[in-house]
Amino acid sequence: MTARGNPTGVRDVKSAARTVELLELLAARQNRPARLRELSDALGAPRSSVYALIRTLMERGWVRADADGTQYSIGIRALLAGTTYLDTDPYLRIVQPHLTELNGELDETLHFGRLDRGDVVYLATKESTRYIRPFSRVGRRLPAYSTAMGKALLAERLDTGVDPHLPREMTPLTPNTLVDFDALVRELERTRERGHAVDDEENYAGVSCIAVALRYTSPATDAVSCSVPTRELTAARREEILRALERLRLTVERMAPPDPGPEGEPAIGR
Repeated sequence: MTARGNPTGVRDVKSAARTVELLELLAARQNRPARLRELSDALGAPRSSVYALIRTLMERGWVRADADGTQYSIGIRALLAGTTYLDTDPYLRIVQPHLTELNGELDETLHFGRLDRGDVVYLATKESTRYIRPFSRVGRRLPAYSTAMGKALLAERLDTGVDPHLPREMTPLTPNTLVDFDALVRELERTRERGHAVDDEENYAGVSCIAVALRYTSPATDAVSCSVPTRELTAARREEILRALERLRLTVERMAPPDPGPEGEPAIGR
């Protein structure tokens, strides 16, 4: 018999699961602190229990409070854990120098990301010198269905099913975001046929993106992409970027270590 709600058969430790849920909830809010009532409601747990958990995590540096002690956000220990993840990832070490080289060649913004359940997590970014965005993407997560990297990776899962990587209700980020399931599947089929994914202003108005999956694991969990202001993306420029991404993909796949697991996931999570 498997543990309820856990397909692996391993029973959750309730306090550990709630701790992770709290940290993930705070991390997902990015720069928006949360009050105790918000966290209690979101977790479906008594305020007294959540407060005790927050105090424990504050003592250990995983959660911090504002000056009034009434709003909470992620603490510095989470940064240290995230930095360790990046420092020890074998694929990131291979991809980074090639992103830097390609950034110098194209002077466009390049990304390296990993599929984590329904999101793509950005593990590396090299910004264009021509149009700097006002935020860093490292550690940022965006819905897989709306990103070129996410669609490149979802297309790799058409035969086994994309449902585990899609929310029950897909929310549009721009008027161009595909939120109809059948339309998205058709786009993923086109992505698989042509070998690359396209985001035509589906995440940000005025920005288009091209991405390819990195198939050093099976199924692929990592991808690289190039973001370009739509006004700059001529047909010739699109072909130049695509050829450059394909060169990077082939180089990285040749250099990558062997697939580490039965499904090849370097694994942030599934």
